[in-house]
Amino acid sequence: MATAFNIPATIIVGGGASNEVGAQAKRFRVKNVLLVTDSYMENSGLAGKIADSMKSADVNVTVFAGVQPDPTDLNVHEGLEILKKNHCGMVVGLGGGSPMDCAKAISAMSANEPPISQYAGLHKVPRKGVPMITIPTTAGTGAEVTKVVVIGDTQRNVKMMMLDLNLMADVALVDYELTMSCPPSLTANVGVDTLVHAVEAYVSVKANPMTDPFALSAIRLVSENLLEAFKEPNSAEARRGMTLASLQAGIAFPNSSVCLVHGMSRPIGALYHVPHGLSNAVLFPTVTEFSISGTPQRYASVSRTMDYATDADSDDVANEKLVAGLKKLNEDLQIPRLGDVCKVDLTTFDEKVLNMANDSLASGSPNNNPVIPTAEQIVDLYHKAW
Repeated sequence: MATAFNIPATIIVGGGASNEVGAQAKRFRVKNVLLVTDSYMENSGLAGKIADSMKSADVNVTVFAGVQPDPTDLNVHEGLEILKKNHCGMVVGLGGGSPMDCAKAISAMSANEPPISQYAGLHKVPRKGVPMITIPTTAGTGAEVTKVVVIGDTQRNVKMMMLDLNLMADVALVDYELTMSCPPSLTANVGVDTLVHAVEAYVSVKANPMTDPFALSAIRLVSENLLEAFKEPNSAEARRGMTLASLQAGIAFPNSSVCLVHGMSRPIGALYHVPHGLSNAVLFPTVTEFSISGTPQRYASVSRTMDYATDADSDDVANEKLVAGLKKLNEDLQIPRLGDVCKVDLTTFDEKVLNMANDSLASGSPNNNPVIPTAEQIVDLYHKAW
């Protein structure tokens, strides 16, 4: 079966890549740019540095720093109004997945009629918006190179997933130096998120020969660098490796697909406001153990790629070592259990858990999983992760 493979037209990787933002903006012959970011990036001075780089290339910059973690349609609307008021012909997204997703959504809505909710799902964005440059400051989401956006719908209190080629950035500037100040807890959460992206891309029913090499390389890079980046935040080598892992996983999963971890993660984020990377990390070992029987050879390959197992191990042994290894990885990274991140008691959680399971299935992601669960099985998995 033929498969499409999409990535941004320009990807610049390496230390100092973000310094290219002015030259890249200039290529598009725009006079005014909207820099979409969050308050942390603004207060740290990094947003100002990126803005100055564009100003030095004779590009006017308006900063919108109002993006919240797990952005909503209200953030998109606010940014869009600022873009229109200032006649901005380009959007630059700076930060983690939230500012980059918001930037991509603002760009899309510059050329498409509201409400944004009508574009949720697959391939529903009719027109491409103003050009986009993405600059990640964490090594986790891969949003800089994906054609995926996740935005909260404040009316329905759900997370909308949109996947469309018209959501992809034109330029991605991937500069590991921007991740050096990422705190250990965030490094851990988004680092496991990178691993989830890569593994789900590799075991998905939509995995293909174009995505497999990127997924396996990302898995190897995470296994080699994540713990060091967590324990030694100033390790340039570990930060470089994790940034490349995030980029490669971000290339793999939109061209393959995500699976059950992501399907179960979105309702947790929508209801309990748990950051996306953390909710993925919390669920990952439990969902992996459930899913192995659907494609044991591929999971065993993951285990060997991470050096949990050797070629001498049978697939069954390799997969036992994989589950044990992922559990230990979460422990070493001090990633909490599901009950700790939701911050409610189990009785309160259970009042909504069946609806969460149904929302998970409705997202479509679980249909790509090696083992497709029922709603009751998803409820059981939430309990096992608790």
